[in-house]
Amino acid sequence: MSAVPSTVSWRALAVLSFVLMLLPATAVQAQTTVRIVALGASNTEGWGVLPTQSYPAQLQVLLGARGIEATVFNAGLAGDTTGGMLARLDRAVPAGTHLVILQPGTNDERMGSTAERSANIEKIRSVLSARDIKLLVIENTALDALPRSELRDDGLHFTPAGYALLAERILPQVISALALQHRP
Repeated sequence: MSAVPSTVSWRALAVLSFVLMLLPATAVQAQTTVRIVALGASNTEGWGVLPTQSYPAQLQVLLGARGIEATVFNAGLAGDTTGGMLARLDRAVPAGTHLVILQPGTNDERMGSTAERSANIEKIRSVLSARDIKLLVIENTALDALPRSELRDDGLHFTPAGYALLAERILPQVISALALQHRP
């Protein structure tokens, strides 16, 4: 007596076996996409430029050109402080994120909460570490090093070319952080 019901053909079993063999490969391919969240304020959001001109969008393109399949989510929010970033961390950084790029900006200073800035950054680091998510902090000195000619008229936010330059300059740090994150 056969273990396979007579209504199931061998051809159907062969097709089913083939499909089942493909499933693990598809799951592995899906896991190779790196998930990055850019968390910050207006210069992360790309205030005053198109979403595709923000540094997170341009970073995703640069990573792709290097053969790194990555999705860079833009969690920039104009006017946000490190306290606000900490408060929205769980919503902004979904499960499966590999790296968070934190650009804390200058809003803490503008809002009079400079004293809390370092503690908030350390709390963000701690929360992400507990979730096994790497953190890369891009301090204001990285923005200060960009050419002043790429600032918009307000003197705070960048042109599309300025955001492209920021993405290029942080690319090596991002690649390094991703390599550390994915070591066996």
